[in-house]
Amino acid sequence: MKKYAIDSIRNIGLFGHQGSGKTSLAEALLVASGANDRMGRTDDGTATTDFDPEEVRRHISINIGLAPCEWNGCKINVVDVPGYLDFEGEVRAAVRVVDGAILVQPAQNEVEVGLEIASALAAEAGLARAIYVSRMDRENADFGAVLGKLRAVLGSGIAPVQVPIGVADGFKGIVDLVAQKAYVGAGGEFTEVAVPAELEQTVADYRAMLIEAAAEGDDELTEKFLMEETLTDEEIEKGLSEGIAAGTVVPVLCGASPRNMGGAALLNFVTHMFPSPSQRPAATGKAADGSVVQREPSEAAPLSALVFKTLADPFVGQLTYFRVFSGVMKSDSHVWNSVSGKDERVGQVYIVRGKTQEAVTEVGAGDMGAVAKLSATHSGDTLCEQTKLVVLDSIAFPKPVYEVAITPKTKVDEDKLGPGLQRVAAEDPTFSFRRDPQTFQTVMSGMGETHLNIVVEKLKKFQANVETVPLKVPFRETVTIKAEGQGRHKKQTGGRGQYGDCHIRLEPNPRGAGFEFVDAIVGGSIPRQYLPAIEKGVIEAMSTGILAGNTVVDIKCTCYDGSYHDVDSSEQAFKMAGILAFNAVSQKAGPVILEPMVTVSVVVPEGMMGDVMSDMSGKRGRIVGTESIGRGRTCVKATAPLSEMVRYAIDLRSIARGRGTFEMEPSHYEEVPAHIAQQIVAEYQKSRDEQK
Repeated sequence: MKKYAIDSIRNIGLFGHQGSGKTSLAEALLVASGANDRMGRTDDGTATTDFDPEEVRRHISINIGLAPCEWNGCKINVVDVPGYLDFEGEVRAAVRVVDGAILVQPAQNEVEVGLEIASALAAEAGLARAIYVSRMDRENADFGAVLGKLRAVLGSGIAPVQVPIGVADGFKGIVDLVAQKAYVGAGGEFTEVAVPAELEQTVADYRAMLIEAAAEGDDELTEKFLMEETLTDEEIEKGLSEGIAAGTVVPVLCGASPRNMGGAALLNFVTHMFPSPSQRPAATGKAADGSVVQREPSEAAPLSALVFKTLADPFVGQLTYFRVFSGVMKSDSHVWNSVSGKDERVGQVYIVRGKTQEAVTEVGAGDMGAVAKLSATHSGDTLCEQTKLVVLDSIAFPKPVYEVAITPKTKVDEDKLGPGLQRVAAEDPTFSFRRDPQTFQTVMSGMGETHLNIVVEKLKKFQANVETVPLKVPFRETVTIKAEGQGRHKKQTGGRGQYGDCHIRLEPNPRGAGFEFVDAIVGGSIPRQYLPAIEKGVIEAMSTGILAGNTVVDIKCTCYDGSYHDVDSSEQAFKMAGILAFNAVSQKAGPVILEPMVTVSVVVPEGMMGDVMSDMSGKRGRIVGTESIGRGRTCVKATAPLSEMVRYAIDLRSIARGRGTFEMEPSHYEEVPAHIAQQIVAEYQKSRDEQK
């Protein structure tokens, strides 16, 4: 593929809900432009942009896929974006590096949350937007009904620029509302025909809708429209172009991707109406001194490129995808990673189409490419010149919201697990892992159940076979009343024996105050050198719990009496006495189980607030307050037990139909209700019996 000037480049992302037909549209664009000679299919595992083994197996997109093609003297970088809600990080990465968004909406469906999320993110980023109504060749296709739903959800800026000719099996072409001409055909082959008589009124109504939307993009056109109620074709195009660039007009096109119908018209529209990288605002970032700098979209400017995707392969190594915002990325060169502060050796630079890599000498401003085997570069990093350093505004990846615990199947898997997790985390910024110091579990965090299931499969590529296990909640135990008693360790086996004897008093400390050991010995009943051993014994006993094997916290232990033997006493004997004393006294001190509480902020549409509050109450949560945050959304704040919130990411998605988000932070510990404490103790006893 030849190198294109920045004015002849278009970067578009295909966004929408899962199963809306984005990958099929990417295939149609590749075939219509001649980049591919046959149509790949997601269901067959032959789609160009879905080449990961998990994508082939599951028939869904899980990674950003690149599909550049050439059309009418332009290079169009098509970015196929996953629609499954677990992969919102991929959506945010794509929004950051494209200049326009094609929102894909099936002709049979309601407007689904994946399209709403992508549209809101694209609008916030100032991207040009258009909607492609897919599957016009399927049963129950209804362009008019979908148009009405889109306007109801996304606003009156939604304006048709095409009208379909026929539906379902009878779909055969489109009417261009600007030129008022009808075309039938597939691929790049079109025949102009007369506008069907049965569509004349529909064409007139939709053209009026289009003219009104186009007029709103320009003050002069608005005034003329209000006076004359019509615009010329040239004025419609001008208003439409300005409205698209400003985000006030979202044109609607249609097609049937598997039959390669509509792709060529969409390519025409993108090259003619969507902005090139040179028409977008300059990239902003921070210089070495922290000041804000701008990099103009020009090859004459210093290099600044943003990494938006990394793919880790156990055989090939890491493949890094980047978008050049200014300057030129050249093969066989050195660049500076301004985030990690390290020099990177750039070997061969590639143009990527699916899994195919085409070697090129350089990638210029406004274009996208890839490079292999960068050692210290991850998604969101900036590559630039060391002498002209800049850190570009990065990608706002969402925080992980769902956790599972994993355990390696064999010792070999255990050795491979750490490096495997690190490789996956380097590839996916929405994934993280940790070793929980309280439960001693390896915990993976991600965006949902499917996301983490795919991570488990990815780990197999790095020879780390794991299985998921129930996530342990770090319960604690404490005492509620004062109690005292004795612990005596006496053992005689011939020769020197063992003797330690202590009297302790346990009482509750304020929540969060921790453990306190008090020396109240008088009269030398226990020599001072043995008191640290008693304290060690108490602390060791606290780690094994009173009721259910959980660490004991927030207690005050006072050692006030005891006895010793001149020959048989030792530190070890008094440590054992401390353990025995704690085990005896703690049972009399009103032991209880504590559970971790979390603070939760849930953002949902106002109409779903009641369902969220009801569900939270059912999880033993306490509503702290609600707050309207605009755009018809409400934030519900609550505290709830962590044990009830382990699967909240899945529960909220069901309650709010994917339209809710939440953040959760650790808060404090509270006493577990008696009936739940009984269940915890019973489960603990059962597990101990099974181990025996």
